[in-house]
Amino acid sequence: MPAVKQASRLVTAATVMAVAALAPGIAYAGGRGGNGNVGQTQQHGDSDGDGKLSATAGAVVFDRSKNGAGDAAGPVASSSGNWTPPACYYAPKYTPDELQKYLEPIWNAESTGSDWDQTQRDRYVNGGEAKDFNKDKAGKGYWWDSYVTPGREGDPHALDCTESIFWVDKGDPPPARIPQAITPEVLAQLAYAEIRVPGTKVDLAPEGTTKVNLPTWAWLDTAKFKPVSVTASVPLLGVTATTTAEPVALRIDPGTADAQTYPASGVCEIEGDRIGEAYAKGKAGKTPPCGVKYLRSSGDGSYKLRATITWKIHWTGTGVTDPRDLPDGTFGADQDVVVQEIQSVNR
Repeated sequence: MPAVKQASRLVTAATVMAVAALAPGIAYAGGRGGNGNVGQTQQHGDSDGDGKLSATAGAVVFDRSKNGAGDAAGPVASSSGNWTPPACYYAPKYTPDELQKYLEPIWNAESTGSDWDQTQRDRYVNGGEAKDFNKDKAGKGYWWDSYVTPGREGDPHALDCTESIFWVDKGDPPPARIPQAITPEVLAQLAYAEIRVPGTKVDLAPEGTTKVNLPTWAWLDTAKFKPVSVTASVPLLGVTATTTAEPVALRIDPGTADAQTYPASGVCEIEGDRIGEAYAKGKAGKTPPCGVKYLRSSGDGSYKLRATITWKIHWTGTGVTDPRDLPDGTFGADQDVVVQEIQSVNR
């Protein structure tokens, strides 16, 4: 990897770390900082009191005001193979003056080798790709460079963005040959990584301790399971995307093969405004629409019942009014269930 590109990565990583340290207010890197740098990090804007409205490095601003919240909330995992949102991406980083201020000290330090430095000067100064860093285009576009997605700094795919710094005129799309360059779809994928959904501890009846061969009812408070969304935007470019997650089903995994689920698939579809059905007096002889029946005692321990919600995820954005699908997401949690033998009395 060229030394100047490696230096760029180090600057990017430092920017991301700096943003991560800003809390609980709003960290903004989409506009110009105190020195006018496109990628400069600074405090910006208002929050909703919980720090949900925030931004990250790389000119991408996240609005989390409609995201899930609470101690048990967490990120969804893609249910589609090994798909993940991009670990790195390209976005505007420098004006012509800023790129000059960034590159010239590197060249002057001669740490990248005279041949490489001359190649860079030929490219950015002597009319190779740009003459004098494109200063004649100042205000008409930006130099784009790579950023590491916050939280993915240790991911090997964070090193996938090896493209050299490139220029994009205002109003023009980034080069199609660079799949990680910011577009509404890439913004939607970055917003996917920011989605947080409620915890999935289910209500059980009987609660905590049940009996062998006794149907245990399971249900969720649907008031907690409403659609959530995150909006990602790049103010410099005027592009935006909103990624929305909607709950569609609850899967019950009893934590043992010695059990029977209701329904047999273990998947409780969301019907209207309910997931499963709350147990009430008089239902003891009925089969629960969502639940489990354990066939063997848990002995001195317990079974780990896992409840997982599947979330249907889609996005809309600049130029995209009809929702487009992203891979479904899942989020689950374990809870202990003690199963006892039914005691009989011999007379």
